[in-house]
Amino acid sequence: MSEEIDLGEDFLDEEEGELFEHHRIVVDKKQSPVRIDKFLTDRLPNTTRNRVQDAIRDEFVQVNEKAVKPNYKIHPDDVITVSLPEPPRDTEVVPENIPLNIVYEDEHLLVVNKPAGMVVHPAFNNWSGTLVNALTYHFQQLPEMKGNEGRPGLVHRIDKDTSGLLVIAKTELAMNSLAKQFFDHSIERTYYALVWGVPEQEKGTVDVFLGRSLKDRRVTTAFPDGDFGRNAVTHYEMLKDLRYVALIKCNLETGRTHQIRAHMKYIGHPIFNDATYGGDRVVKGTIFTKYKQFVDNCFKLIPRQALHAKSLGFIHPATKEFVQFESELPEDFTSVIDKWEHYLQYN
Repeated sequence: MSEEIDLGEDFLDEEEGELFEHHRIVVDKKQSPVRIDKFLTDRLPNTTRNRVQDAIRDEFVQVNEKAVKPNYKIHPDDVITVSLPEPPRDTEVVPENIPLNIVYEDEHLLVVNKPAGMVVHPAFNNWSGTLVNALTYHFQQLPEMKGNEGRPGLVHRIDKDTSGLLVIAKTELAMNSLAKQFFDHSIERTYYALVWGVPEQEKGTVDVFLGRSLKDRRVTTAFPDGDFGRNAVTHYEMLKDLRYVALIKCNLETGRTHQIRAHMKYIGHPIFNDATYGGDRVVKGTIFTKYKQFVDNCFKLIPRQALHAKSLGFIHPATKEFVQFESELPEDFTSVIDKWEHYLQYN
């Protein structure tokens, strides 16, 4: 009998741009004490107590700008703010004949190299053209993790505008084994990133809590005091010093939403052309117009965050042997590196 695994936040983080229902409730002065989960269930349309409790645990509900527990009893004049992720439209995935770049395949799993611009699974505003639509067309009977129906084969994801490797489960054995390895943080994941500025140390570790921004739930932010969020650890190594930018290698010890992007911003080196985290403007360099035009031309070469999932290593679910897969940097990534090297040579 297969083991069911509670993967929590590390499994299939939500897509960027997911629609939220926003509510703000000021508790009446005559309101008697009552659990907040019951209070909200009675007042919010088309919702269930379980959905409210999940939202509270995920800190989508705040009372007087602070997170609370489901058993919190409300008081008169409490100000309750609620952001509920919209439930999936349905779990039916329409198969689409979209080509896949398959790096490896056997009877248990496959490894694909996802291009930048492809969403991993259907979500609000992206119901078609996703990796899952393609997988459903090319492969039948892919397993689904409980609680993540409509996402066959998936055990992890990367952002729409991040390129690189993902492993897909073809059997229940592979699904459970890989999911457990991700949950245990034993999967080896290496990313290449082009960041603004040159880190003072060639090697380093960012060990700072990350969580949803209290101002914008679509953004991940650092909480250095550890008062919010969850533990997140990123190891980085500089591969190329390009004066105003640097090519770095990042190894993930944990797998939080936007971990590398948020950690690099926190240490003052946002990823090149990362609009969400401040990398889509001139962060380092001169004030001359010629330089600004050069940077704009670089942005046009790689019109997305310069982040690539370079390698993936794990214990094969069937053979129990360690396997590792590599991918080349895509053309937009190598082109912008070449352009920076050329600029430094003649300036």
